[in-house]
Amino acid sequence: MSKTYSKTRILVECALMIAIGTVLSNIKIFTMPNGGSVTLLSMLPFVLVSFRHGVKWGLFTGFVNGCLQMLLGFWAPPTPTFLYFLGEILLDYIVAFMALGTAELFARPFKNRMVGVAFGTFMAGFLRFMCSFLSGVLVWGNLNEGLSAWTYSLVYNASYMLPETLLTLVAAVLLIKVAPQIFDRQYAAN
Repeated sequence: MSKTYSKTRILVECALMIAIGTVLSNIKIFTMPNGGSVTLLSMLPFVLVSFRHGVKWGLFTGFVNGCLQMLLGFWAPPTPTFLYFLGEILLDYIVAFMALGTAELFARPFKNRMVGVAFGTFMAGFLRFMCSFLSGVLVWGNLNEGLSAWTYSLVYNASYMLPETLLTLVAAVLLIKVAPQIFDRQYAAN
């Protein structure tokens, strides 16, 4: 297989995963009032890219998806400076979705592939939660309804990110049980 064909194949697969993730992100189980929702496994395609093609492709796919999600549903809070605005773009969209591409990195130390997939999926979801949490503290802190920004952000973001991460983890474990070849690393010529 030629180098060009292999990279083209990976790009097409990544584009398909972005499309699938976008469709799944619009199937919402419940939505929070100030953004964020539990969806029908919208993080799973990006975790799969990471496991199949590595962190580099996972980060790239997450970056493109973050830009797309921002174009499809960007809502900015009133921010006092451009730095706050930039913080929201990075933490709520770009870095948050790129974090999903790190799943394979966290799975590497585990000899048992299922345990690695479970741990990697959880950690990728946790990193995405941390982005939302930090954004809540740094950018959205003025919506805290009498609580400290730290407490409000923790409770608010955990209320949708924890179920979203656990659903993705369960789906990934079930998927590796029934079709482990889907998680096999696909090597591209560099």
